[in-house]
Amino acid sequence: MAKGIALTIGLNKVDPSHYGGWDGELNACEYDANDMAKIAQAKGFSVTKLLTAQATREAVFREIKKAASVLEGGDIFMLSYSGHGGQVRDCTDDEPDNEDETWCLYDGQVLDDELYVTWGKFKEGVRILVFSDSCHSGSVTRMAKAFAALGRPEAILTYQPQPGKDAPKYKYMPVDVTVRTYQENQEFYDNLQKALPKAASVNVRSTVRLISGCQDNQVSQDGAFNGLFTGKLLQVWNDGAFDKSYSEFHRSIVSRMPPDQTPNHFIVGTHNPAYDSQAPFTI
Repeated sequence: MAKGIALTIGLNKVDPSHYGGWDGELNACEYDANDMAKIAQAKGFSVTKLLTAQATREAVFREIKKAASVLEGGDIFMLSYSGHGGQVRDCTDDEPDNEDETWCLYDGQVLDDELYVTWGKFKEGVRILVFSDSCHSGSVTRMAKAFAALGRPEAILTYQPQPGKDAPKYKYMPVDVTVRTYQENQEFYDNLQKALPKAASVNVRSTVRLISGCQDNQVSQDGAFNGLFTGKLLQVWNDGAFDKSYSEFHRSIVSRMPPDQTPNHFIVGTHNPAYDSQAPFTI
């Protein structure tokens, strides 16, 4: 019998000591993680939650690698992230926009390249389901050069968030913070990138499905109780009443979103037609 493991991550702030004095305060990310955990629990997953200060680089990779060590072909790993998306200068010349997309964990950013390498630790036939309610998240599960032929959009913001009392809050790392964080931690991020294997040498035998909060060149909106993307996802899921495919799930979420925030559906790894036809969260 197939088994499911889920890891849900939500950060309402980050550690200012790593991010140049910026705490990145948000409202709804812990709510997002809790709600995604409820879905997973209802579907029979074994669930771990990491909220704000718990969501360190070490803790997140520990839980992902733990899942990789026990899941077999036919099993499923669900990973949800809600928090800031960031960018780090690419020092290895594998990104067409010269930037790696990131998740802003409490004590440091996780690179898209790191996530891709981690998928290579999962066994053949494992299904991986990733939700990323964060900025620049349209292809955060991949390594760029392996998928350059896809022609993904350059990760340049199509919308610049504007400050103001009534303006929506976005899960967006301001440009000055992005630059300062990289400059103050350049040796860490450069060494991290240089130590990673090249995309061509990473064999992803699992099937990794990402449904993201926006495209790589967009930003994701926060909210009072849920991020905009997660809130629409919950509406479509409708306490489990939704029983169509992942593609239909994605399209239904997109139909409820504003034109400046378009969730992506992105797959890397091994083709798995049976996975494509399943209803979301099926173990």
